[in-house]
Amino acid sequence: MRDKILEKSSELFLNLGFKSVTMDKIASDCGVSKKTIYKYFKNKTELVAAVADFMFSSICTGIDLICVLKKNPIEEIFEIKRFVISNLKDEKSSPQYQLQKYYPKIYTSLSRKQFGVMQNCVIENLENGIQQGIYRDKIDTEFISRIYFSGMMSIKDKDVFPLDHYSMNTLMDKYLNYHLRGICTEKGIEQLENQLKQK
Repeated sequence: MRDKILEKSSELFLNLGFKSVTMDKIASDCGVSKKTIYKYFKNKTELVAAVADFMFSSICTGIDLICVLKKNPIEEIFEIKRFVISNLKDEKSSPQYQLQKYYPKIYTSLSRKQFGVMQNCVIENLENGIQQGIYRDKIDTEFISRIYFSGMMSIKDKDVFPLDHYSMNTLMDKYLNYHLRGICTEKGIEQLENQLKQK
């Protein structure tokens, strides 16, 4: 039952936002009483924290499954992007922005975990790309992994990039294009162009 509550809550929070979804709504959509939900989560904040962890773990598992395939590094980046977008419903409700605004402690904790996972993944991608002659061999992988994370977090700021101007899918495509053109060799640029044509 706990997993069912987490799954349904994740879906509601992504589609409607963390603030607007009530415990009554979650109970109704799960087909249980509020008392049942409170048996597993003492309040909404605890449920939000559990949902954030649940979503983070699900996405990490999916990304690991993509990375284990050892695809071309540029193809891998776009495959991860597609996976994340499909799992976050194109971020219609700006979940990161809402977490930051209404649940700052949960947001800070999640950001730290995201950074640790994303940095390792990006550095591995960069090193593979250098070995394959797709990325330039003089790049500072540590620095670029931090810039990459910072940029990915920044494009989710709806004050800077309002969702009525840009979909999250468009923003991520533009950001990946920007990121990759700064580090690719000519061979890498060709592969990037091929990826962009496949959209």
